[in-house]
Amino acid sequence: MKRTLILAVTVCLLASCGENKNEKTQADNNEKQEAMNTISNKEKAVALLKAIETGASEPIGYVNAENYKQHNLGVEDGLDGFGRALAGLANYPEKAKVNTVRAFEDGDYVVCQTDYNFFGPKAGFDIFRFEDGKIVEHWDNLMAYNGQPNPSGHTPFDGTTEMKDLDKTEANKTLVRNFVQDVLMGQHPENLTNYFDGNSYIQHNVSIADGLDGLGAALAAMAEQGIKMEYFKIHKIFGCGNFVLAVSEGAFANQPISYYDLFRVENGKIAEHWDVMETIAPESEWKHQNGKFNF
Repeated sequence: MKRTLILAVTVCLLASCGENKNEKTQADNNEKQEAMNTISNKEKAVALLKAIETGASEPIGYVNAENYKQHNLGVEDGLDGFGRALAGLANYPEKAKVNTVRAFEDGDYVVCQTDYNFFGPKAGFDIFRFEDGKIVEHWDNLMAYNGQPNPSGHTPFDGTTEMKDLDKTEANKTLVRNFVQDVLMGQHPENLTNYFDGNSYIQHNVSIADGLDGLGAALAAMAEQGIKMEYFKIHKIFGCGNFVLAVSEGAFANQPISYYDLFRVENGKIAEHWDVMETIAPESEWKHQNGKFNF
């Protein structure tokens, strides 16, 4: 199945290069475009990710073959780079698995939170940007996950998936931006408790327990070991109703880090948190110069 997807990427590239030689009628092309327009961008993004597991070829058509910018620093730019990355899966002994547990649209962007198993189990976030119904840009953050629950029994994926309060999207995005600036970036740490409903806070970080007590204990333990968690810059805030994703840059234990923090907001307070931290590779190891962020 993986080989089918790799072949589909190759065919898509060849088709884009020889479009004038294509014998399909304009009517056929219009029919395909019409069918694609009935599918939401969120559905297209989820289908493309699932194709890593199933080998389905149709979702490759959701990618703009002539204009696809990659921000995963370990994958070459363009659709051909995506194809070469998939080629490695063909020889991997374990079948790839992809389960997207949450996904939402924010303007031209789609955010996906996914339980992966390719080259080992992983927790990941993917962000896709669309133009004219096709994917033209991709960002992600991935971390290895050993399957063990955190001290409160949560995983990086469980918890509610219901998206509501769509009319509060902008207010919730502002709340999360202010929280990251005040607390995580340390501009006004005294405001910490203003963002929570007492000690009611569900935590999915693999190392931290629920509640502000759990957060405080984890930070104290890191301080004892001389480990600093630092946030330097917010690159982008995405949201849909009660779910907000903050993409930030910082450092952890003196290593450059990309932070993807997903928050669930309830009644104007942060109620739940999921995250993925990824070490940013040295520039000498990058497969392109598009950068990790650059939204």
